[in-house]
Amino acid sequence: MTALVPPLLALVAAGALGAVVGSFLNVCIYRLPLEKSVVWPSSACPHCSRELSWYENIPVLSYLALRGRCRTCAGSISIRYPLVEALTAAMFALAWWHYGPGPLLASRLIFGCALIVLFAIDLEHHLLPNAITLPLIVAGFVFSFFAEPGWASSLIGILVGGGVLWLIAEAYYRIRHEEGLGMGDVKMLAMVGAFLGWQLTLLTLLLASLSGTVIGLGLIVSRRGGLKYALPFGTFLALGAAAAATVGPSLLAWYLGVLGSP
Repeated sequence: MTALVPPLLALVAAGALGAVVGSFLNVCIYRLPLEKSVVWPSSACPHCSRELSWYENIPVLSYLALRGRCRTCAGSISIRYPLVEALTAAMFALAWWHYGPGPLLASRLIFGCALIVLFAIDLEHHLLPNAITLPLIVAGFVFSFFAEPGWASSLIGILVGGGVLWLIAEAYYRIRHEEGLGMGDVKMLAMVGAFLGWQLTLLTLLLASLSGTVIGLGLIVSRRGGLKYALPFGTFLALGAAAAATVGPSLLAWYLGVLGSP
């Protein structure tokens, strides 16, 4: 039993760190679309602008203690805050358990944090900030010298990820004379390519397209949207990239095995 204590404590510590990081991700999600600094000023109630005390910033617990409302003005606090904190905590704990300490752990955690922020911002604002995508294209490529997928696959992933979506967007514009995909999607898939390599980037695009098609058809059938209803494709790219980063290698191995079987 005692042998299990250090790994368990490490797992709990990783989850706690993830919750704290998730609190910062919430700041990014709220402030980046508004083009505000993510480091200053301190967090405040979005309704009455009162600066929050330290005990009101404890991830998840503060939300539960306050029952989702500001203690001064009783304004409602979005459920997104504890969800992002809990999701990031789970991601940190699972990544520590799966990868262990090393460059790949750092790479996957930074990538995962970026996906969470991009997913939430694109879902609400239909926006994929350059402040996230562009620096992380560089970061992903730098990490590739020390961890998966290797610098060659990362470089090809950047070119393929950005290039394929750019060609699709350009073809759509020339045929329909209207914008179908934004450059934010192009930069985001290039970022995915930097971290995951070209094979998993293509899988990301496939999974994102399939999920987007299913949701789009569901909206049309339920009469909540039409053929021109704008779906935030970045949210589907985030989901596809998360799936590719976790179960993607197994999917590719299975698919290549099927192709190679007589």
